[in-house]
Amino acid sequence: MAVNHYENFPVASFLLPSRLRPAVRALYTFARSADDIADEGDAGHEQRIADLVRYETQLDKIERHEVPDNGQFQTLQRVIQDYRLPLQPLYQLLSAFKQDVEKKRYANYAELLDYCDRSANPVGQLILHLYGAATLQNLRDANAICSALQLTNFWQDVAIDWQKLRIYIPQEDLQRFGVTEQDIAEAKSHRAWQALMQFEVQRTRELMLSGSPLARRLPGRIGLELRAVVQGGLRILEKIESAQGNVFQHRPVLNKWDWLIISLRVLWN
Repeated sequence: MAVNHYENFPVASFLLPSRLRPAVRALYTFARSADDIADEGDAGHEQRIADLVRYETQLDKIERHEVPDNGQFQTLQRVIQDYRLPLQPLYQLLSAFKQDVEKKRYANYAELLDYCDRSANPVGQLILHLYGAATLQNLRDANAICSALQLTNFWQDVAIDWQKLRIYIPQEDLQRFGVTEQDIAEAKSHRAWQALMQFEVQRTRELMLSGSPLARRLPGRIGLELRAVVQGGLRILEKIESAQGNVFQHRPVLNKWDWLIISLRVLWN
């Protein structure tokens, strides 16, 4: 499992029912391509925003029951109609991507969770709607899991985000633990940094576990899929801890041994 970008869409998983794979693929294509507009290539700030606005224009056409301009959005329109999916999560994703172009720092945890609410939580919401399981309790737990996965990605990718001039660690946390941006630039894994990362990891673990009962409530394949996603995220957090927070020299990735541990936990927990 890759805890980054939109790889948490279960696009090709053998656990995903074949009838849902085209729909999930269409949603993934939308999210991933829009994310790439915000993050990849050499386009300037204004061009990235303009391209994301064009995506919004296509969603507007779908909302008005008009035919979108290209095949990608025409396929998305059919999925939205067939499964009666809400459009709001898709608009929220675009809002988050535009924010990624414009915003490079987060003052506090509340600001960061607001970003997660638009950048990650819509994924879980859409999947629940596809399965016809979008109850209020399920949505609340899915939001906790998706936000925790997004936060895990931030802690995992501190060095990568720094190269993009971004710091997702809340400024109030940096100040509290006495860590500076220069420390991040110089990849310093001193005691203050270790304490900061332990704090972020523990808070993220608690958030993940608060939503994890959803994986037991959902039946069959989706429940197994979600348990694997949760356990994968928790395993990444464990690896950050085992490296004492030094994600600069030891960015955590999942290997075959980790997959075995994840599989056993999915079956036993």
